Amino acid sequence: MGIYMIIIPKPQQIAVFHERHYAVKYETKILLPQKATNRELNHAKLLKSKIEEILGFSLPILKGPHTKEGSILLEVADGLKEEEYVLEIKEEGILIKGGSHKGLLYGVQTLSQILYSEGAVLTCLTIKDYPDIKARGYYFDVTRGRIPTLASLKKLADKMSYYKLNQLQLYVEHSYLFTGLSEVWRDDTPLTAEEIMEFDEYCSNLNIELIPSLASFGHLHKLLSTASYHELCELEGSYGARFSLQDRMQHHTLDATNDKSIALIRRLLEEFMVLFRTDKFNICADETFDLGNGKSREAAKALGKDKVYINFLNKLCDIIIEHGRVPMFWGDIILQKTENVKELPKEAICLNWDYNTNVCEENIKKLQESGARQYLCPGVQGWMRFINRLDWAYENISKMCEYVHKYQAEGLLITDWGDYGHINHPEFSVPAMIYGAAFSWNQAIDEYEEINRQISLLEFGDASGNFAEITAEMEKQDIFTWGYAVEWKEKMEREGNVKEKCEWIFELPAADIPKANDRLKELVQEMYLTVKNLDTPKRKIAKAYLVAAKGIGLFNEIFAVIARDYYKKDMPGKSQPWELAEKIECWFYDYKEIWRSYGKEAELYRISEVVFWYCDFLRALAKA
Repeated sequence: MGIYMIIIPKPQQIAVFHERHYAVKYETKILLPQKATNRELNHAKLLKSKIEEILGFSLPILKGPHTKEGSILLEVADGLKEEEYVLEIKEEGILIKGGSHKGLLYGVQTLSQILYSEGAVLTCLTIKDYPDIKARGYYFDVTRGRIPTLASLKKLADKMSYYKLNQLQLYVEHSYLFTGLSEVWRDDTPLTAEEIMEFDEYCSNLNIELIPSLASFGHLHKLLSTASYHELCELEGSYGARFSLQDRMQHHTLDATNDKSIALIRRLLEEFMVLFRTDKFNICADETFDLGNGKSREAAKALGKDKVYINFLNKLCDIIIEHGRVPMFWGDIILQKTENVKELPKEAICLNWDYNTNVCEENIKKLQESGARQYLCPGVQGWMRFINRLDWAYENISKMCEYVHKYQAEGLLITDWGDYGHINHPEFSVPAMIYGAAFSWNQAIDEYEEINRQISLLEFGDASGNFAEITAEMEKQDIFTWGYAVEWKEKMEREGNVKEKCEWIFELPAADIPKANDRLKELVQEMYLTVKNLDTPKRKIAKAYLVAAKGIGLFNEIFAVIARDYYKKDMPGKSQPWELAEKIECWFYDYKEIWRSYGKEAELYRISEVVFWYCDFLRALAKA
């Protein structure tokens, strides 16, 4: 591979002929065989748009018998697997052959990356390429904080296709416009049926299987807090309870012993599934923390909590199977007793998640030995912090990709959750998404520094190769993370004075804040210097990172003031509470602009509540 040629994922086989070249000229034609389908025509149009974007001129697309010399020929060929392709760049022209329209698309995406790296004059080469893992997916939380616009969702699909991912799930609890559930979505900006159907069509054209994912057992805060349905909650008291970002994640499990529960969920599943062309449906069924502690207590005593869970899970699976679809579910509960796998439908797929850098291999092995079908599900490490921890994401994702092969898992699903309001900009997850795309397609795993260099060059157009590493270093300076900020605020609201009742806060290195913020200032300066190296269309992301970096520094300052003025610790630094509150409010104006550039209003008001609570607390502290 040429020194400037970056291809992600790395091709399985590549031979480069450095002394030979082919030039894409404005007279060059894109050719399709006479029998080419509309799918293949769409891929030719995609290549045409990429060439115009990169080189500045638009090539004609022709169909049927034309001279091939000097042209770019796209064709589906026998003898190749479905997603396999062959790309040949010769002095007399370019040939892309795919085992199906899917393989042809991936050949187009690879050629697009080569064009981006090399421009119009391309080094001759031959690539034979195919994925090591068949199902390569991304899971995006569109419920707990952010709801993207349709335009942003399409950009996400474009990005996934560019890096050869082929499945996408959008996590929904309450963020779809269900009929008869106005109590649930009345204060939100939910996705509509029309948006989902249009997006499903868009994804299909990019060889992305859009799979519905709907909370149907646990994590049903808004549904089970309504006047209409709170009686179906496992625990009493959900209706009228004070909202808490923590509580939303920890409770609100359906009463599995009430027939009305399964009737309600059946209605929602059936209304939602018809919007998608896939044969799969993720019913979630994870983190049913309250099961057996309330209304199902007697059933749990008689049968065992695990049997109550399995019985309800089977009812959910039966609904999906009735409609000719394959149920998927999260594996955290079944892992507690893997012998229960034999009681589930054989077609059900267990989504085995583990977000630790030190992945628990034993859990993967246990599920394999139980006979379960499984996907392995790492995470992008962006939740509850302003910028993703890319070092953690790399360790987690690369290890899970290794275990997919070792334990013959059926797929990889890279997860991006929105815990505590989805504070981080979703596009910050792209480097981690690329880790998963690269290492699931080709099991040869690059070193952390090398894959970040490649991402900086290809994704951000950063000629210095440093952009991804700068962003990764920024987040390492985050001491009072968004997660800590939310938890301390809510503890204060629940308990009042927490000077002696919040042990974890004393473990945070408050004394390191001046050093961390000084380092952050250096990194911000590095980013400003790096902006000139970015491609002009890709420079907008720099502002989002700079705003996030400022947020890291300000929340570090908040903690420094809390440690000094509330806990009376001896702290360096001169931050004054009143002035800091004003700085935060001005910063938040810019944060809101970034939020609205990507998504709907959604739960921005919940982020505002946390931010403004701290501003008011600081002013009260100044007066004390």
